[in-house]
Amino acid sequence: MRRTITGFHQDDGGEWVAELSCLHGQHVRHRPPFQVRSWVRSEDGRAGRAGTELDCPLCDRAELPAGLRVSRTAGPFDAATVPAGLRNAHRVPEGTWGLLRVIEGSASIVIETDPPLAARLDAGDAQPIPPGVPHAVSVEGPVRLTVEFLVRE
Repeated sequence: MRRTITGFHQDDGGEWVAELSCLHGQHVRHRPPFQVRSWVRSEDGRAGRAGTELDCPLCDRAELPAGLRVSRTAGPFDAATVPAGLRNAHRVPEGTWGLLRVIEGSASIVIETDPPLAARLDAGDAQPIPPGVPHAVSVEGPVRLTVEFLVRE
C-alpha cells in the first residue's frame, strides 16, 4: 500500500527512517546495487522526498505501529446496535488506526489491503484497521464489540 512520507529521523544506529502518513516508519538506505537511494544522504535529498509515496507492507498486513494510544472508543455495540456505517465500506481517518475488538460472539471484517484481508473474530480477538483503507464489518448472531481509535502518543 502506498503511503505519504511525512518526515525523516535517524534510528539508534544512524540509519535514516522515513516517517509515513500511516504512522509506520520505514528504513530508507542507499546500498547499491540493491537499494539506490543516494537522495537519503543529504538533507535536501530527504526534504525533496517529503510528500512523495513509499510502499508500506506493514499496512498491507494490518500491523499496528508502535507507540499508539487510545483516543476514544465506540461501543460497545450488539447485533441490533452495530451502526449501518460500520457494516458498509468505510475508512478510518488518516493518522488514526482502528482496532475492532470482539467481546462476545463473532464478527467478520474485510479490509481492502493488497491482498485483501478477511478475518473472522471470536470473543477475545482484535483486528487492527489501517487508516484510509476501506473495510466493512459483519456480525454473526449475538455479538458485543467495540472499536478503539488509536493515535500517536
